[in-house]
Amino acid sequence: MARLNVSSVLVVLFLTCGAVMATKENDQIIKENNCESKMGLPCVLEAFTSIFNTGSISNKCCGELVVLGKVCHSALVKRTLEIPLFKDINPATIIAKSIQTWNNCLALIDSPSPST
Repeated sequence: MARLNVSSVLVVLFLTCGAVMATKENDQIIKENNCESKMGLPCVLEAFTSIFNTGSISNKCCGELVVLGKVCHSALVKRTLEIPLFKDINPATIIAKSIQTWNNCLALIDSPSPST
């Protein structure tokens, strides 16, 4: 039990100490990769809703998300989590939904289309 508490404290310390670095790092990744201009607003809203709320993402927007790239996708989600409006949201839940959305879109885009 004590080992679990120490591990939890270490994880919290790591995340807390890394928060300032993560902000600069995410902003730099977003800027260097021109992430904010790679998806259209309707698809950004669809992806956001599927990750931060309940909703699904269309095939078209999955395509845009995959073109955006995993690095941009992750950096944008992490930067969004840093906004005070989202302070009460569990980051682990959002990251998990983000990964799930990415994997679902990647599988959809990579799968061969059915023959007609």
